[in-house]
Amino acid sequence: PYYIDLNQNLYLQAYLHSSDPNLILFVDTCVASPDPHDFNTLAYDITKNGCVRDSTYATYQSPSSHCARFKINAFEFISRHPSVYLRCELVVCRLGDYSSRCYQGCISRYKRDTSS
Repeated sequence: PYYIDLNQNLYLQAYLHSSDPNLILFVDTCVASPDPHDFNTLAYDITKNGCVRDSTYATYQSPSSHCARFKINAFEFISRHPSVYLRCELVVCRLGDYSSRCYQGCISRYKRDTSS
């Protein structure tokens, strides 16, 4: 566990351990939950499908394409849940493959109306 105070910035870094210099790392989805085994029932989207959902989320320039750096502001799920767990899904893509998920950025999925 990592202990920080409420409203304090939490800085995170993900690193891809690979000798291939032509790979890049993209943060697709990050979800917070008070339960480390359930990220659906009581969950909070920080990012989803590459779209920022939390106003305190910010990315930082990294020294390598193998590294993704970002920060969020610490919060808690009501006073009954003093711990917050994060689950992030990252995507690895080929550098320069502009059709890959890494280069698409935020993907908004719109629901279609099924009425006639």
